[in-house]
Amino acid sequence: MTQIPVSEPSAPELTAPQLTANGLPARRAALSLVDAALARRGGFEEAMNTPPYSQLTGSDRAFARNLASTTLRGLGRIDHLLNARLKSPPPPAAMALLRLGAAQILFGLAPAFAAVSTTVDLAEQFTSTQRFKGLINAILRGLDRDGGGRLAEDLPATLNAPEWLVARWRAAFGEAQAQALCARIPETPPTDVMPRRPDLSEAIAATLEGVVLSTGSVRVSRRGDVAEWPGYADGDWWVQDAAATLPARLLAVTPGETALDMCAAPGGKTLQLAAAGARVTAVDRSARRLQRVTENLARTRLEAETVTADVSLFGADGRTFDAVLLDAPCSATGTFRRHPDVLWGARPADIAKLAGVQSRMLDAAARLTRPGGRMVYSVCSLEPEEGEAQAEAFLARHPDFRPGEVAAETLGLPADCQVRPGAFRLLPGASTPDGGQDGFFAALFVRAP
Repeated sequence: MTQIPVSEPSAPELTAPQLTANGLPARRAALSLVDAALARRGGFEEAMNTPPYSQLTGSDRAFARNLASTTLRGLGRIDHLLNARLKSPPPPAAMALLRLGAAQILFGLAPAFAAVSTTVDLAEQFTSTQRFKGLINAILRGLDRDGGGRLAEDLPATLNAPEWLVARWRAAFGEAQAQALCARIPETPPTDVMPRRPDLSEAIAATLEGVVLSTGSVRVSRRGDVAEWPGYADGDWWVQDAAATLPARLLAVTPGETALDMCAAPGGKTLQLAAAGARVTAVDRSARRLQRVTENLARTRLEAETVTADVSLFGADGRTFDAVLLDAPCSATGTFRRHPDVLWGARPADIAKLAGVQSRMLDAAARLTRPGGRMVYSVCSLEPEEGEAQAEAFLARHPDFRPGEVAAETLGLPADCQVRPGAFRLLPGASTPDGGQDGFFAALFVRAP
């Protein structure tokens, strides 16, 4: 389930003098984003659409998002350093302020004096934290005095993720790969854009000062509001991580084929299918999110039918499609480079619960695939229960489907990404150019005629 930013900036590192009211509104908004991310799955994105963050503009908005994201990317190391200096854990509200102040000192988002003073000022604004101003001042000054950013650099990478997730990655991928995954968490990723037509790739790369990847995406290192970049208003491209383009490329639709994009919002894969010439039906249960698909279709001058519906119930009239794409709801642990909140908002029980949802949706996708047609199942999760295990269980339940036969090199992927014919496991940073990629699993199935 890939996010497509429409007008949200890739936040640069902004310092306090560029902010309004000494940066307090931006820092308070960042605090609300972090709190929402830690409280529930999807909380970060929801909080971006409500005050206080939604009331910010310009530099304040960019700084708040960058501060919140940096806090989440470094949360494990931040807590490790804070806990070593605390005799006993303070109340959650005071700990939240300490984390926000520490992130600015440890990762260079603001001068230490500004980080300390503004965090103490924030503590003064809340009744629940006023009596902890002295503690907050002492702990943050101590971090600066003891070395500031150098303190975080010396800590093990495995602190970057919750222990239960690190343990899962060790079991699934081995110690070395688990370490590599954890090491990527603090990195701010580049932006990948997908050209509307392959012949536009080189021109887009030249205009945006990017590079064309083997997958057909263009990787761009520039920052700022993507809606202001050349070619965006003309609909020449859309933002989509290179890994997220795999499912639609694996489905390989041809002009005139009917294609169904289940769980379509915000629309990257719908755009890919439509750009390839398919007659696309995009289904999503959220009318609000489906509006994003409609907006992206209009901007890129592509066409698709959009339907607000529960995909498990869609097609009760017996309608089937030549090609079906199910990018299923998942834990999204593979998207931590762009969405570090997923690591701390997820819970161990989520994976089993989501696996049940995915299984039911796979059965619905099978019903919607015509005899002789093909289907792709994908998730932006690193967890085998949501990827490899789902694919194997699906084939066991549906003997009228077989694995598709697609080689990695035909998709511009290295051979080590292929787990079996037609099925691929992408890991963030594994066998990719500078900047890595999101984690993804995708598998192609073909239905018997």
